[in-house]
Amino acid sequence: MAPLGLLISGERGEILEIRGGKCTSYVGRNSQFCHIEDIGLRVGKMVEMLNNEGKRSILIRVDESRITLGRGMAMKIMVRRIE
Repeated sequence: MAPLGLLISGERGEILEIRGGKCTSYVGRNSQFCHIEDIGLRVGKMVEMLNNEGKRSILIRVDESRITLGRGMAMKIMVRRIE
């Protein structure tokens, strides 16, 4: 298991865990982590690193979408590398 932010361009992984918050209800929910789920990043999803060369953000593919994430958030998303 490794943080999404450490994958190199072209590498793929399966999301195993999103650390630091839960999105279970509207009362007291952590909006940063709910946003992650709202854009399609959920446990079990396959992601592909498209560009990990920026200092502040990364570019990934999830399903048919391209998504830019801040590096800090990417380090909280744990993935299993796919060979």
